[in-house]
Amino acid sequence: MHERRTRDKPKPVKLFCGLVAQPEALDCARSLLAEALGPIDCESPTLRFDFTAYYREEMGEGLVRKWVAFQTLRERPYLARAKHIAIALEEKLAVDGRRAVNIDPGYVDDAQVVLSTAKNYAHRLYIGMGYYAEVTLTYEHKAFKFLGWTYPDYQTPEALDFFSRTREAYASELRRRPDK
Repeated sequence: MHERRTRDKPKPVKLFCGLVAQPEALDCARSLLAEALGPIDCESPTLRFDFTAYYREEMGEGLVRKWVAFQTLRERPYLARAKHIAIALEEKLAVDGRRAVNIDPGYVDDAQVVLSTAKNYAHRLYIGMGYYAEVTLTYEHKAFKFLGWTYPDYQTPEALDFFSRTREAYASELRRRPDK
């Protein structure tokens, strides 16, 4: 008779959101995200978003990019719920039926950055509620590495710095948890 192995429960993760927005919508989106997902404890500088024209027709010219991470650690399946919340906030901030901000939740753990999306593709896994996730960066040899499909803005020094600082905050929070 085979003995059943006990499986360890996966560690919680640190939720973040990537925002692409008109500058005037950024602060409002940031505040609404903090209300919905908890206090923000890490954020990137605001960058000019000129990596792609993908959002330009809907959202206009002069877009900016920012990442924010949340203090409260979450269980991994929460990512689908966070994507659902993000889409609702995008709709709330829309002007004349057009998005003023794009919000993409993801999470950081000790080995990777995972990004959520509503679009399926060969390298994405279904996570529920109509959403998918992809590993966007991996952490190897004390640094984040990008993959063949990693978006160009996630490859910038500012992004890598943000995710490194977020990973450090994540590790610190894990050490403080009584249930580790």
